[in-house]
Amino acid sequence: MKILKLQHLRMIRGFTISMALFAVIITAALALGHGGKHSDKFTRLQALQKATKLYDQLITKGKLDQSWETDLQKVTLSNRKHESKNEIVVSFQREEGDPKAVYIFFNSDGKYTGSNFTGE
Repeated sequence: MKILKLQHLRMIRGFTISMALFAVIITAALALGHGGKHSDKFTRLQALQKATKLYDQLITKGKLDQSWETDLQKVTLSNRKHESKNEIVVSFQREEGDPKAVYIFFNSDGKYTGSNFTGE
């Protein structure tokens, strides 16, 4: 009888520890589950990601020549004031050809606001 009680107590203790551990894991997952984003501000990294997707689409659809993909030299990010609003500018610059760069613009909310070859 004593052995059954001891086994029963061990099972209850194991179950209790398992449930406590499960609760800690779930709580941590919920607390950290927001992806590490601490604000709704559109970041330069997000601008780079969105601009790269757009850039690839322009090449795939033939709006930009294939040399834009093979001769890409550098990508830069900058800020500019346009119509009293701040924008993030992502420029893709190639080694050869004219024009040398294509510029993609996003407002502070992350909305695409345009693209051109002048940067203005």
